[in-house]
Amino acid sequence: MKISFIRMSSIALLAALATACSKEALMPAPPTAVVVTQDSTRDSHLAMGNPSGATTVATNYTNYLLSKTQYAASYHRDKGKANWVSWHLSSAWLGSTPRQDNFAGDATLPTGWFRATSSSYTGSGFDRGHNCPSADRTGSVADNSATFLMTNMMPQSANNNQRTWAGLETYCRTLVDQGNELYIICGSYGSGGTGVNGYATTIAGGKITVPSNCWKVVVVLPEGSSDASRVTTATRVIAINTPNNQTLATTWGSYRTSVDAIESATGYNILSAVNSTVQATIESRVDSGPTN
Repeated sequence: MKISFIRMSSIALLAALATACSKEALMPAPPTAVVVTQDSTRDSHLAMGNPSGATTVATNYTNYLLSKTQYAASYHRDKGKANWVSWHLSSAWLGSTPRQDNFAGDATLPTGWFRATSSSYTGSGFDRGHNCPSADRTGSVADNSATFLMTNMMPQSANNNQRTWAGLETYCRTLVDQGNELYIICGSYGSGGTGVNGYATTIAGGKITVPSNCWKVVVVLPEGSSDASRVTTATRVIAINTPNNQTLATTWGSYRTSVDAIESATGYNILSAVNSTVQATIESRVDSGPTN
């Protein structure tokens, strides 16, 4: 009797296990966790605002808006250069297109305006300094070529262009590699800089003003949308103001300043699209973050 009981229990146990396994096989699998990632996009170059209220009216010749696919700029006809250039930078703008080096006059300027050419800088002692860098626009030949339009250039001292500014430009792309998108606004002001041939106030027979200072503001955001509304008092904003001469330090961090200080020097409202309360905090602060 004992042996028979044990055999029956074993059979019942096996039957119960088989039933349970059948039911489990019929049950739906638990949902797979979905990881949501934010794809980088090409966004408006003026998402943070139009610093000087530039317009496309030709009579506004000191503050003429140039709206390119690759950047936006305020151009000053009588200075032969941009007041400022603003652009969005994310991984969507970066690719493998090589530097084109095809400097050219900008045919979109109004008829009758002076149009700088590559030779306008020849023998001046100043670099054709990019506002929006070539390396920020490597998604296509057209994108890269747009950075070589002479309206995107300013007479910049070699040590400023090739060392100080180049260092910050590289760092900006490092921030993009870390999953950020940037809004960059830069420009120049004043009159009189020192290049490899010495001090000058103008080049190209007086048609292009040599600035005394070059400035840049960088707003750093994680990739996302509705960018201006995502700027908070905790958002990192980098601002630098460099003298346009040959004595600059290699490290761009030495020239950090506040957005407020740049606005005082230029008269611009650089982050006008950002909430005014947020502006008050981030524009008065001097960045102290990493530099590489």
